[in-house]
Amino acid sequence: MTKILTLQDSYAARTRIAGRIRRTQLLDSPVLSRISGGRVALKLENSQITGSFKLRGATNAVLSLTQAQRAAGVVGVSTGNHGRGLAYAAAQAGVRCIICMSKLVPQNKVEGIQSHGAEVRIVGHSQDDAQVEVDRLVAEGMTMLPPFDHPDIIAGQGTVALEMLEQMPDLDTVLVPLSGGGLISGVGMVLKAANPEIRVIGISMERGAAMHACLQAGMPVQVEELPTLADSLGGGIGLDNAYTFQMTKAFVDEVVLVTEAEIAAAIRHAYFEERQIIEGSGSVGIAALLAGKIDAPGRCVSLVSGQNIAMDLHKRIIDGEDVDVEAETKGGADA
Repeated sequence: MTKILTLQDSYAARTRIAGRIRRTQLLDSPVLSRISGGRVALKLENSQITGSFKLRGATNAVLSLTQAQRAAGVVGVSTGNHGRGLAYAAAQAGVRCIICMSKLVPQNKVEGIQSHGAEVRIVGHSQDDAQVEVDRLVAEGMTMLPPFDHPDIIAGQGTVALEMLEQMPDLDTVLVPLSGGGLISGVGMVLKAANPEIRVIGISMERGAAMHACLQAGMPVQVEELPTLADSLGGGIGLDNAYTFQMTKAFVDEVVLVTEAEIAAAIRHAYFEERQIIEGSGSVGIAALLAGKIDAPGRCVSLVSGQNIAMDLHKRIIDGEDVDVEAETKGGADA
């Protein structure tokens, strides 16, 4: 039976993970405020210990395991940031960890996971391919902690919204990167419990926005995973999705899509105007604001979800290069 998550689950998660994650800064952005006509602040989860918000949910999930589960070890499938968070959380708890990833995941994210002591297995060309190896390891006795569709993961991600409410109590709008929905489910659950009038807007990329396609279809559907600067937002939500599809449907007011050029512009803005290094997935809220795609934001928080971008790619973007990862990926495949 699927558990019904409530605000109290995120409060319990905050108590559980206290001292193991960072309370991140809320940074006012005068430039984005002027451009958008609101008061915009950035929630800097790019400064989290592992470079993204994913550490919150992973830590809560690992600390919620039984002794038998800890002894058997954990396994996950990841486009990068969940794997890094899970690897770190497992290492801190003394739990064996294996992360399965597709060949689309950038090398810097593979190395980041390995640096925390986890074993990485590269399988296939999509998260679905990597999931096959996860399922095999689960059959051998390991516990799967998925990137988003899990109650402890969702409750842990909701702790970032508890911080937002303390830092900006009279919030009007929150912009949340949208992929599998674990982050926006937790954030939406907390914010709507505090004040149903707060607008929760999911932001995704035009290339392969899986949750957006599922919401339009009215059910989980398969969506092709495409190369994008917002690579951490890639991957499907799972046809057997138990939590995040319904929670996203319940708590999210609208979904906005941004282009690759808009993502690149947001990465440049973050670097030159905010003095922040952020990855493509963490930039999508800024991208939507810069592109004028958020109407009347009011007192607005854009959640900057991560910083784990390959630095050579970051340099190319801030130098003004028109980076087309789709063309580069096709070129590499043909070579």
